[in-house]
Amino acid sequence: MMLDILIHGGYVITMEGAGTGVIPRGAVGIKGNEIAVVGTEKEVLKQYQAHRYLSAEGKAVMPGFVNVHMHTGDAIVRSCAQDIPGKIWRFKGILPLLGAAEEEDFIAASQLNIIEAIRSGITTFGNYYYPMEKMVENHIKLGTRAVVSGMINELPSDVSVVEVDELIPLNSAVGERKLSDNRKLVEQYHESFGGRITCRYGPHSAAMCSKEMLEEIRHQADQANVGIFIHLVQTREEITQTKLRTGLRPVALLDSLGYLNQKLLAAHMTYASMEEVKQVAQSGASLALCSTSISIVRGALAPAQEFLDYGGRVGLGTDQVCNGTNMFDEMKYASMVHKYKNHDATIMPSWKILRMATIEAADALGMAETIGSLKKGKKADLILVDLSEPHMNPLYEAPIRNLIPNLVYTARGHEAESVMIDGRFVMENRRILTAEEEEIIKRVNNGAERIAGKLRELPWAKELPLAKWTREGFY
Repeated sequence: MMLDILIHGGYVITMEGAGTGVIPRGAVGIKGNEIAVVGTEKEVLKQYQAHRYLSAEGKAVMPGFVNVHMHTGDAIVRSCAQDIPGKIWRFKGILPLLGAAEEEDFIAASQLNIIEAIRSGITTFGNYYYPMEKMVENHIKLGTRAVVSGMINELPSDVSVVEVDELIPLNSAVGERKLSDNRKLVEQYHESFGGRITCRYGPHSAAMCSKEMLEEIRHQADQANVGIFIHLVQTREEITQTKLRTGLRPVALLDSLGYLNQKLLAAHMTYASMEEVKQVAQSGASLALCSTSISIVRGALAPAQEFLDYGGRVGLGTDQVCNGTNMFDEMKYASMVHKYKNHDATIMPSWKILRMATIEAADALGMAETIGSLKKGKKADLILVDLSEPHMNPLYEAPIRNLIPNLVYTARGHEAESVMIDGRFVMENRRILTAEEEEIIKRVNNGAERIAGKLRELPWAKELPLAKWTREGFY
């Protein structure tokens, strides 16, 4: 067989088997948008020829990262709502700021965030936002693999008036519009572009939708045979709101509505009881672990370790843009914070964390048959990681191999040198090939300047905690 591209001579990290499946001098052959062969360099070069040969000497070749949960549009207010109490973060922090942005700002910020993610080796995006029916075009243009959904809620237009200890007044007209947009997204884009774009439904949370809306979302998802994204027991306020509205906690409510099954990917579960963690894990639903985000905005940690212990599937996500969208950061922090929590250095070892960013993340999205590892017949989604940096050396082969710990604990993200998605390089030699970065950055900053101008005219914006601290010189 004549291959299109043959990458050879580096460490090939297949993520096949129970561990990481490292081939020290390996090769990966690409034909079209699929992996045609994976093996040792010697065997593959002997049996195959290619139109293009790429030496991976001094590099690691591995599956692209699978980010199961993120909100790319939030990049428009990056780091503008942190260091404040978790109870007020949503309604006195990020949502009022987002309310000052225009649709064009979210779309441009989404482009920026996708490029940022590509630069650290993320190839598959679980992107959950509004208006996704327009943001999906960013993934199409930039060449990424994406599982996309709207973010359906019935929140009032002015969230600055919301008090989380009182029942939030929902607006059914808002929910109907967002549900309609999500339905159009599914109808137009699900399994499009050769399967590179797939769709889900995305209720924001059990607290931000009426029971009737949640019921209708699940019905439409079942009709279309697509999955569901949801934030689940992310906050104590979510529990309060759901009980005030329905008399049930969020997990019990979703169970009564038929949500708990393999089609559900639940984010966080930060304040779930252990019985609820067990119930969701054993239902077949998956969990998105977003350690950096939930630590910054809540000072908390999702029960991922317990979810795994109950047999559940867990994938890593970067969530809304707090400190950046970088899977290397996410892996490192997730491992370290679990070790700290347990006072046990054996918890969440580097090989397990790398699996949770690749093959197990793919499994959490129901995509392990097509992505997440380097295997013949799977989609050609892979990255080349430069191992020549001082902090990535020395490299040991035997009796101890240190490649995987180096990637998880030492790498910083910029080592991702080239990124291939669906058999096509979208970044090569650290140059994005599918977008003009400078223009996008300029457009986002223009939007930020306009948003800042709006905020200066709004009386309530001056009372936001970070606005006060900025005036006082702390920011």
